[in-house]
Amino acid sequence: MARSARRLDTYLARYRKAVHRARVGLRKSAVDYFRGDGSDWIALAGLFLTIPALMLATLAAPVWFAPEALVLPIVAGGLLLRPASLLGLYAAAAGALIIESAVLGPYTEGMARVTPGTVLVVAACGLFGLLIAQFRARVGVPWRRGGTMLFDLRERIRAQSALPALPKGWHREMALRPAGGQSFSGDFVVAARTHGGRTLEVVLTDVSGKGMDAGSRALLLSGAFGGLLGSLPPHGFLPAANGYLLRQDWDEGFATSIHLVLDLDSGDYELLSAGHLPALQLHAGSGRWEEKDAEGPLLGVYDGAEFHPVKGTLRPGDVLMLFTDGLVESADRDIAEGIDRLTGEADRYVTAGFQGAAWHLIEACAKDVNDDRALLLISRNG
Repeated sequence: MARSARRLDTYLARYRKAVHRARVGLRKSAVDYFRGDGSDWIALAGLFLTIPALMLATLAAPVWFAPEALVLPIVAGGLLLRPASLLGLYAAAAGALIIESAVLGPYTEGMARVTPGTVLVVAACGLFGLLIAQFRARVGVPWRRGGTMLFDLRERIRAQSALPALPKGWHREMALRPAGGQSFSGDFVVAARTHGGRTLEVVLTDVSGKGMDAGSRALLLSGAFGGLLGSLPPHGFLPAANGYLLRQDWDEGFATSIHLVLDLDSGDYELLSAGHLPALQLHAGSGRWEEKDAEGPLLGVYDGAEFHPVKGTLRPGDVLMLFTDGLVESADRDIAEGIDRLTGEADRYVTAGFQGAAWHLIEACAKDVNDDRALLLISRNG
């Protein structure tokens, strides 16, 4: 246990350093952009030039160019400029609107031109752009880099959830659908092959919250859990994960996890659960599904928690399913009814095989549920 504790401390120290380096990189590429280390003068100059161009076009051809065209550089400025620069752009736009009003008047050739409605539209777009710029300044993410950063975070979560290849005779697949069609989820899985590849360890976790509200905590925990998995004895993983979660001191600091330790040679396995739903095993001989329910409290609730395993064996033709509550629980049904529906849908794949079944089971059982849903299938070919 002392050696395991030292390994955990070493990993946590490395993880903190990695987080610090990531924060420094983000600060240099994003936050400092708004503090003066980055410059927006090129974008500001370009947008400044569009304002007199639009004004002259409106004065020369009022039928083709409307004063409302000034909202184009205003909205673009909200996406590209800092708030201080944006105010200068607004001043130039206001001056152009005053000149247009003086030259064109409220009517030109029988067509309404610069009216109070025009002023309100331009002012509303200006307020909208300023709110966008202030949000970016507060978050510290320039518009040009914000999408890239979110895409990178999403891909990191997907990469960390990748399952390792299994030897011949085994099949595994994972399906994950976030709440509301979002890209971020509070459900995640980490997996590794240990003991020279003879053992498969998989941890499926459901973080409190859903969608983007839980996405940042899920990303942090998936990195930490991925480092712990395989670095500790199987029975030491959940206690270490529980301690890590307690040290974060989050307002919504709890999570459920189920830890599978599968011997790929014999098919023997152990399941350890931290307040998670039971796994389901299909016995090929009888064609019946069995609930495999291990005992253990939620992660992040109290220190010194104990987790008691349940054992089983996957024989040729058997299937094991791990899933989160979003797949079987909803406002109009309880968990028992959801599990019955899941096993009923899964029975359709017994004859044809479970290849590609995970995603279809989510579609069949919880397509329109406003919660994160995850399903892991592991089968042993007959």
